[in-house]
Amino acid sequence: MSSVPYPTAQAVFYQQYEALRRDEVVGVLLALFLGTFGIHHFYLRRTGLGILYCVFCWTSIPTFLGFVECFFMPARVREFNAIQAAGIAAALGIAMPGFGQPVNVTVNVPPAPAAGLVVPPAMGFVAPPAAGFVATPPAGASVTCPRCQRSNPAGSRFCGGCGAAL
Repeated sequence: MSSVPYPTAQAVFYQQYEALRRDEVVGVLLALFLGTFGIHHFYLRRTGLGILYCVFCWTSIPTFLGFVECFFMPARVREFNAIQAAGIAAALGIAMPGFGQPVNVTVNVPPAPAAGLVVPPAMGFVAPPAAGFVATPPAGASVTCPRCQRSNPAGSRFCGGCGAAL
């Protein structure tokens, strides 16, 4: 019997990810100093672009592009690493470790006003209608057709999809 416990899926994930991940600093330095030959593209497994840079290395075009691309390399390396991590996690059949489901995400939702506080309409908050009143949609909102479920501009009298009255 082995003294090493059976590796978990997360341990296998991190082992494989460390073998495949790329470093941002190395990518920037390759683009800056060897961008003429497209080495930074080979580093990110973009062999087609790397070969294209090698073919035109005698011109000054790849040199200029390599200098410009050194500013974009950190984002490209992060994207490459994220794609590799997603592929490894999918192959192992697990969720990406460290990237769990967000908890209580409220993006671009204005806060509810306190009792008695008047919110100017420029903030985009529409107060809920009081009991017994029919709410009208705010300007710019869409109306959904009850027949075909197509979204139509506010103020439309007929559906643009099926022609039914709204």
